Amino acid sequence: MKAYVFPGQGSQFVGMGKDLYDTTSNAKELFENANEILGFRITDIMFEGTDDDLKQTKVTQPAVFLHSVALAKSLSDFEPSMVAGHSLGELSALVAAGALGFEDGLKLVSARAQAMQKACEAEPSTMAAILGLEDTVVEQVCGEVEGTVVAANYNCPGQLVISGSVPAVEDACNKLTEAGAIRAILLPVGGAFHSPLMEPARAELAKAIETTHFEAPICPVYQNVCATAVTDPNEIKTNLIAQLTAPVKWTQTMLNMIEAGCSEAIEVGPGRALQGMFKKIDRKFPMSSASGS
Repeated sequence: MKAYVFPGQGSQFVGMGKDLYDTTSNAKELFENANEILGFRITDIMFEGTDDDLKQTKVTQPAVFLHSVALAKSLSDFEPSMVAGHSLGELSALVAAGALGFEDGLKLVSARAQAMQKACEAEPSTMAAILGLEDTVVEQVCGEVEGTVVAANYNCPGQLVISGSVPAVEDACNKLTEAGAIRAILLPVGGAFHSPLMEPARAELAKAIETTHFEAPICPVYQNVCATAVTDPNEIKTNLIAQLTAPVKWTQTMLNMIEAGCSEAIEVGPGRALQGMFKKIDRKFPMSSASGS
């Protein structure tokens, strides 16, 4: 059984999608359609912009989504038994699996990005990757820190990302280093994604999701908030709304996909971050990339 997995924010790079645009007519049509829907030429930023331009949440999220979906639609043998996406990548997965149309998916990604960027501007916040500690230790330390800081991304064993206000995250990093973390790395992100500080964005995005038509996907979608296979459109919507303030259970997602019979996983989108995470679960697990540039 073959799984296709889609990366999230942080996988972007300048030049992403250029070869796909130049060599695949269907992909070029999607890129130009996206430029029209968004009201600006996102392809100019993706292909020739600066790192700073591309790092803006309102640009990054549509860019990663666009690259991932265009790449999936260019694959002649795209026949997934299951799909999943890391954070933003969940929307790419839903479009690739037919639960959402491309235009609706892009509009939701754009709305999600703008709502998240607005929430980030309301209060200084950040995220940090904690390496080399058990999840339970990270959770316990975060619970003891004053202020808002929570476990946000359960990426793989020994790698958990925390999220919250800047002082609380910095305090947690110090305490986690004292507790034995190999490294505690502040991430270059716009704010505290997958934390309670995203509540204004969650409420705003909920309105857009509730008025968007979803269909049953062609295969099970393993969603971030539950890490289990979902096919019911209403359940997909509920989980997608909850995702903004809930942690990404990626480790459990990967384990559940393997337990369900997944024998091969293919990363679709920019970068190879998800391959690295899979290898922390099982170094021998067959994992490849369709990360066309």
